[in-house]
Amino acid sequence: MEKIWLKNYPEGVPETINPEHYTSLVDIFEESVRKYPDQPAFINMGAVQTFRSLEEQSRAFAAYLQHELKLEKGDRVAIMMPNLLQYPIALFGALRAGMVVVNVNPLYTPRELKHQLNDSGAKAIVIVSNFAHTLEKVVRETPVQHVILTKLGDLLAPVKRTLVNFVVRYVKKMVPKYDLPGALSMRRALAKGHQLTYVKPSITHDDLAFLQYTGGTTGVAKGAMLSHGNMVGNLEQVAAVVSPAIVPGKEFIVTALPLYHIFALTANCLTFMKYGCANLLITNPRDIPGFVKELSRYPFTVMTGVNTLFNALLNNDDFRAMDFSRFKLAIGGGAAVQRAVAERWQDVTGAVLLEGYGLTECCPLVTVSPLNQPSYNGSIGLPAPSTDMRLVDDEGNDIGPGESGELWVKGPQVMQGYWGRPDATDEVIVEDGWLRTGDVAKVDDEGYFYIVDRIKDMILVSGFNVFPNEIEDVVAMHPDVVESAAIGIPHEVTGESVKIFVVKRSPELTESALIQHCRKHLTAYKIPKQVEFRDDLPKSNVGKILRRELRKHEVQE
Repeated sequence: MEKIWLKNYPEGVPETINPEHYTSLVDIFEESVRKYPDQPAFINMGAVQTFRSLEEQSRAFAAYLQHELKLEKGDRVAIMMPNLLQYPIALFGALRAGMVVVNVNPLYTPRELKHQLNDSGAKAIVIVSNFAHTLEKVVRETPVQHVILTKLGDLLAPVKRTLVNFVVRYVKKMVPKYDLPGALSMRRALAKGHQLTYVKPSITHDDLAFLQYTGGTTGVAKGAMLSHGNMVGNLEQVAAVVSPAIVPGKEFIVTALPLYHIFALTANCLTFMKYGCANLLITNPRDIPGFVKELSRYPFTVMTGVNTLFNALLNNDDFRAMDFSRFKLAIGGGAAVQRAVAERWQDVTGAVLLEGYGLTECCPLVTVSPLNQPSYNGSIGLPAPSTDMRLVDDEGNDIGPGESGELWVKGPQVMQGYWGRPDATDEVIVEDGWLRTGDVAKVDDEGYFYIVDRIKDMILVSGFNVFPNEIEDVVAMHPDVVESAAIGIPHEVTGESVKIFVVKRSPELTESALIQHCRKHLTAYKIPKQVEFRDDLPKSNVGKILRRELRKHEVQE
């Protein structure tokens, strides 16, 4: 195959990185603490957490996990919360104790949470009280031995803490009743941990840092095994690309995307921790007026987001009126950035909205637009340093510029495999470490890659993977359903939304009743937005429902 060389990057961006630069994420964290002790690391609801404070609290949490809970290196610790100051403490505390972080979407239903806790074998979970009622329903059916509970405002100043926690629970009624006997208070855990001695374990590139759950290219949610080596390699790749624009210790990044998602975890939390910069954590980015009001208080310089977030901000009058004189870098990912949004973003802020591409299985960065790109060009950019790319046709042959094929990736960021699923691993990691992405792409003569389509039937809603099998399994639980098929259809806000085609057993079954049924078992973004009842569904000669025929029908209409 013709090699696609890196081109058009600003001067100084290397073609390769040194993945051995650090031995672990813990080493990177400790270096930043030494360099930037009194710099703000994370800011949330007006409270500032310096690197020194984060070091002290994460060390206390690590000591608590080691000595009080008797957890060992390699044990899995789940974290289930939105963007709060408690998140980096739990994250770096678990990593410093040599444990494996299992990030959990706090909006999961009991069924989804039970699967992830059982599949990962998590022994402990750190959870915010708003979602404790979900855990209560399944915790006894999981390996979880320790529940560490925190309230939304627990790390704020005393007066504000009391006020926020009171309002959240009794005024806004955002904390449903729960009963978790034996649950531990995170505040008390930190107080206890400060009295204990943290013992730094030996951590190498081969040790796991995260089980980051994804459906991969097919099937139910699987834990992508991301080692310290994978994460260090990807951080070095990110650094090689963004370094020309970053002033260590001086940048201010807006983190509206959830830290439990691999995009924000790497691009925001870990990258800007490495550079000693401040992260503004937005707990509820869906409240756009509140988000914009928070933004107006800070001289932010960098922002990451998905297309829907950028679009929502652009439709807010107060955002468009803000001072963008310090703002210099916006990176979009998670889902395709729409050209109209990118062009409006540049007009309003003066900064180019650069698009990147990645997968959970790659920590996630694979490609990104170069910083010197003058405007949005519709591509996903160029391969990250030390990343090899192939385009492969249906017969497994390499193809070159101008043709479309499945995108294969190889580099230090490619995961170790799927946790406990060797067969699934073998399906996607082939031929000497090449990862089959399941995406169809093409490349132009300058080395810019473009995503054309997805091979599998995955539906992408606001950057999150939704898998038809899971939707169909839930729909099939309804007694009045004979069979169903789920597909993604275009949606102007979320990119895609879920539509299900249903053959019903009872004529009494309605669209609203079926959607209400789905609400009980699925996270909000997975819930079908449309239902179409049919007398039958298209099938192959062996009886397999043909989703592609349903998609064709939607396009024709």
